Amino acid sequence: MLNDNYEKIEAMALNLSLAVLFLLMGLAVHDVLKKNKVPMVGRVATYFVLFLGMAGFLAKGLIQYFWQSSGVG
Repeated sequence: MLNDNYEKIEAMALNLSLAVLFLLMGLAVHDVLKKNKVPMVGRVATYFVLFLGMAGFLAKGLIQYFWQSSGVG
């Protein structure tokens, strides 16, 4: 049973670990910005850049899913 679903389990574990990593990075950046009293414009820019990085991973995952389901990749 485990051998049949090994790739699916591996993919889910990778996606979950990336989500946890992004959460931890966001919390660390929030703590640094709060302790250094960064102005609101700097905070918004920093969070926007972090969001773009996360959105890139999400877009990659969605594109990969749709390509594999249609038989392209």
